[in-house]
Amino acid sequence: MSENEQNVPPVGEEIHLPGGSLQPLLLTIGTTLALLGITFSWYVCAFGVILSVAVIVRWIQDTRKEIESFPADLGHH
Repeated sequence: MSENEQNVPPVGEEIHLPGGSLQPLLLTIGTTLALLGITFSWYVCAFGVILSVAVIVRWIQDTRKEIESFPADLGHH
């Protein structure tokens, strides 16, 4: 058996892909509002910063939950 064949995952092993999410869009909107708010109004800037921070915190929480749901032996052969 060649060295490359030993590194191939077993047939039928699932490949993890994250589901769809609005978080990247909301983070983009929050960042854009924060940057525009610097020029136009501190209210807009504050709203953008709050939105961005809230989305980042939620995104990290969702990612941690998702990682915890992986099988314990993932990646160990």
